[in-house]
Amino acid sequence: MKITSSAFQESANIPLKFTCDGAGTSPPLQIADVPAGAKSLVLIVDDPDAPSGLFTHWIVWNISPRTGSFGEGSAPNGVHGTNDFGKSGYGGPCPPSGTHRYYFRIFALDRELDLPFGAKRGQLDAAMKGHVVGQGELMGRYSRKK
Repeated sequence: MKITSSAFQESANIPLKFTCDGAGTSPPLQIADVPAGAKSLVLIVDDPDAPSGLFTHWIVWNISPRTGSFGEGSAPNGVHGTNDFGKSGYGGPCPPSGTHRYYFRIFALDRELDLPFGAKRGQLDAAMKGHVVGQGELMGRYSRKK
């Protein structure tokens, strides 16, 4: 399973417009090679380098496995959770210092999840456990200019 972006390559810098220093819009993402039999997809964007530990920037679940892409500034159709900014939707990279890694992960599940809008990351992780049948990852980097 693959997740890619036409806006940046694996391990490359995330363009300014997709961060808190720019427009803060979500980058375009493409999904490929979804396993046959997948019933839903989950999108998770997080930063493992945050000072307080793993920081979640975006979570969406119950995305159709037929979703091949979504454009810049748009979100996949699905149920949106609450990110660590305390909001639903995409929150762009905004590291307090240094260069951070941002992981855009896509998971294929063998079922849809029974989670309400606004659920938090811990609830999502628990609901996904034992149901992942495929996954892909794209990592981008960002550091703020002082």
